Amino acid sequence: MAPTSLERRAVVRALHARPSTVDGVTVYRGRRGGVDVIVAQAGVGPSVAARTAEDLLDRFTVDHVVVCGIAGGIDATTPVGRVVIPEVVVEVASGREFRPVTLGGGHLSGTVGTVDELIMDPVRLSALMDQGLCALEMESSGVGAVCDARGVPWSVIRVISDRPDDGLTEEGVMDLLRPDGSSDTVGALRMLVSRPERIPRFLRLGRDASAAAHRAARCTLEALDAEGGRGGGAGGQSGSGGT
Repeated sequence: MAPTSLERRAVVRALHARPSTVDGVTVYRGRRGGVDVIVAQAGVGPSVAARTAEDLLDRFTVDHVVVCGIAGGIDATTPVGRVVIPEVVVEVASGREFRPVTLGGGHLSGTVGTVDELIMDPVRLSALMDQGLCALEMESSGVGAVCDARGVPWSVIRVISDRPDDGLTEEGVMDLLRPDGSSDTVGALRMLVSRPERIPRFLRLGRDASAAAHRAARCTLEALDAEGGRGGGAGGQSGSGGT
């Protein structure tokens, strides 16, 4: 499950997956590490991702769910491009904790927070660091809650794409993402036309996000290779209505 179009395209490209429609839902199918893989776009935000997970698990029988994509760093010590495979996912709004499992024998480390908003306030970020969080994202707690309820193992593989001290991310950027994870291209153009001084920052943010998404995709497929070599199952097969 990749949250946005950018992240989903990175996985599809690395996997050489092909589109497939099952019960009106478009996913992408490929094979890696000896297992069948289904790639789907999760959407943005924990509640949207949870609904998507419910819908997908209603349609497909899977052995393992992986949330793959980018995350925001919290402090200046976490470099852009770092791979984060969390041991704990915290739903920041409620404090509820979820524990992903390893995929392919990878080492779990650190705590990632799931939020439903872009947090830029240094005071709030400092408080989250004090709680031991190393990065923020917007989907994993929602997916984790669904998977835990259904007894489906799940993992998270994220790559840091930006940090607060970079000065690249601002409130308006989140408005350019639709709930389904697609981008508002017209809105982005309007923003840049109205404030052309944003263009260099916007381009760098897009470049770093793309590089992080592709690294997350590669790390996920490498984990699938390792899982296949261990004899485990990490992919999925269609339900009765699939191909």
